[in-house]
Amino acid sequence: MTTDFEAITVAALALPERQRADLLARLMDSLNVLPDADDDQAWDTEIARRLEEVRSGKEKGIPWEEARKQIFGGPDDHAG
Repeated sequence: MTTDFEAITVAALALPERQRADLLARLMDSLNVLPDADDDQAWDTEIARRLEEVRSGKEKGIPWEEARKQIFGGPDDHAG
């Protein structure tokens, strides 16, 4: 990797969470990748399947506090 790439990466990772998300969105937009209709249909099917599992009681949800710990690995102090 080039020094410029490393410097940009370090600087980007130092940004607040919201700015990193905005940067990610801009980078993704710059790739000009169009969504695939088959992908959209597959996600719609998967979402419907998971929702039905929750509604039927087959799967149980977890409290947000626990989900946040699993996602971020720590207490509720990751506000960005």
